[in-house]
Amino acid sequence: MGGQTRFYFCASADLAERAYAGLEAAFEEDGFPLAVVETDEERRLREVSIYAPAGDDAAEARLRAVLAELAPGVELRQEVLPEIDWVAKSLEGLRPVQAGRFLVHGSHDRDKRRPGQIAIEIEAGLTFGTGHHGTTAGCLEMLETVGVRERPRNALDLGTGSGVLAIALAKLAPIPLLATDIDPVAVDVARDNARLNHVASRIELRAAPGFHDPAFAARGPFDLIVANILARPLMQLAPQMARFVTPGGSLILSGILERQRNAVVAAYVRQWFRHVRTLHREGWVTLHLKR
Repeated sequence: MGGQTRFYFCASADLAERAYAGLEAAFEEDGFPLAVVETDEERRLREVSIYAPAGDDAAEARLRAVLAELAPGVELRQEVLPEIDWVAKSLEGLRPVQAGRFLVHGSHDRDKRRPGQIAIEIEAGLTFGTGHHGTTAGCLEMLETVGVRERPRNALDLGTGSGVLAIALAKLAPIPLLATDIDPVAVDVARDNARLNHVASRIELRAAPGFHDPAFAARGPFDLIVANILARPLMQLAPQMARFVTPGGSLILSGILERQRNAVVAAYVRQWFRHVRTLHREGWVTLHLKR
């Protein structure tokens, strides 16, 4: 994962999307990964990132020139991504998370595992340790119920982060899994975690924004889609979710505050989903919806 510089800037949602599209076209042949994430839902702010080889002065100069045309006035920042061990050392303070039969833990808590549990060892604090344990735990609890009851034949983890939900699915059932994230660093972390949990052969991991990557069409439609992201992107993705889930298939959605629940449910009801269950945990909700 080393040897990269992340260049990034923050802008309004509209400007960020236009700049992202322009940067994607400008650097398509270079193969530089890009990502756009929502940083402030209320103010509609987004952060755009592009990853270039560390020390590539020519790439930086081109980037600044392209950005001056696409989004004049934005402040371009940068950080050099460390080559080793930021993932491994970042989980030191993470306590185990219990959700149903699942126990998510770091290597320092292997002694907390008990017979009958499905243990998931995660060494990815920069993506997993965000404080949103209510969303992760809620997804895991819902995942166990839906997975055992419905026995999906293939599944998608959209916005995989550390890969914890994809790993949980892989341990729950031996089915084909696709796990994607807009952040290529997160995908590398998830891949390491899948290897750590001995399920890497069951999970295809891809850096992909939205549903544009060819992998979605090749692997879909999906009997089960899990997405633990944010309320607004989930609402925007509702039409695409409807296209990529099988008739009778299920969605498990989280990253949703309790006050946002009704708006998210309404967006999916408009796409002919029906609400099955809402799970409340630590101020967050996890939704189970069926097509």
